[in-house]
Amino acid sequence: MGLLNVLEFTTEKFENFVGVNFWTMIFAWVNLLILYILFKKFLFVPIKNMIDSRQKEIDDMYSDAENARKSAGELKEEYEEKISHAEEESEQILKTAVRRAQLKEEEILREADKQAERTMERAHEQIELEKKQAINDVKNQVSAMAIGIASAVIERDVSESEHKELIDDFIGNMGNE
Repeated sequence: MGLLNVLEFTTEKFENFVGVNFWTMIFAWVNLLILYILFKKFLFVPIKNMIDSRQKEIDDMYSDAENARKSAGELKEEYEEKISHAEEESEQILKTAVRRAQLKEEEILREADKQAERTMERAHEQIELEKKQAINDVKNQVSAMAIGIASAVIERDVSESEHKELIDDFIGNMGNE
């Protein structure tokens, strides 16, 4: 009997060990519930708060990035508009400068024409003066010639051929002077 008792005893212990006991099951469930509550309070809630705060940081970063992108887009549009206005202004300034240059050119040409006209008038006046002076010189020479011829005629009686000869001789002497 000894072996049978040992087998029975071991089987009973085995069944007690492996078997389901109601109080053990309740104790396990209470133990599990307490662990769940402790984990929830000290592990799950802080981890969830940490995950939520990280998610908020990430959302804020995305929001900031989107705002920065929109701001950059607005700045780009503003700068493009300013560049467009600057191009228009530069074209306007260039047109104004060209107009001023044309007006200055016309003014310079008018001034040059006036100066050329004054120079021409002075030249014509100078020519007129020289012409009058030349005429006066010729008159003086003719009168001197007439006086010379008259004095030569007075000194002697001259025939017509001698008269021509005297005039030619006098004119020849005048050309040498």
